[in-house]
Amino acid sequence: MKVDAGLRDADRALTRQAASRTPPALARTLSAVEEAAQGTKLWCGTGAAMASLGGWRGRKAAAAGLTALAVAQLMAGGVCKQLAHRPRPPKEWIPHDKVEDRPASSSFPSGHTAAAVAFTAAVAPTWPLAGALCAVPAAAVALERVQSGAHYPSDVTAGAVIGLAAAWLTRRVPRLLLHYWP
Repeated sequence: MKVDAGLRDADRALTRQAASRTPPALARTLSAVEEAAQGTKLWCGTGAAMASLGGWRGRKAAAAGLTALAVAQLMAGGVCKQLAHRPRPPKEWIPHDKVEDRPASSSFPSGHTAAAVAFTAAVAPTWPLAGALCAVPAAAVALERVQSGAHYPSDVTAGAVIGLAAAWLTRRVPRLLLHYWP
């Protein structure tokens, strides 16, 4: 994947800044949130809690969130990562040992961010308060992916776009199918 010089320079500057200027307490918090989000555990657990405690609205929001999450995972990990073989940010940009704990897969796009944004964006229309609450750990996951050296900011941005697209598809495709196939 070829990246133009301006984007490459911005990625380098933002990655170095996030990795070196994040206060240690915030870095530990981000790491804990990311650890909870590994394998989509955070979002599946949140969906289960919403479905069991939120009544009809919670079940509908959880179903939308988990469906969008699955679509985002398929798009990010099943398609985009297979097509884009972008290496992770260079280790010398990351001044802490978290850089040693990175996946070997393509850096582009951030699957963690895609899943977090997809879940949050799909939940929000049905249950706005839950969506707003989910936005906090979703943003933390996105920031942690850059701070830890796992992704460039452009990878995280692409993951967020994929997440938004997955949430949109989750809401629109059933309506389109009902409209065109009686």
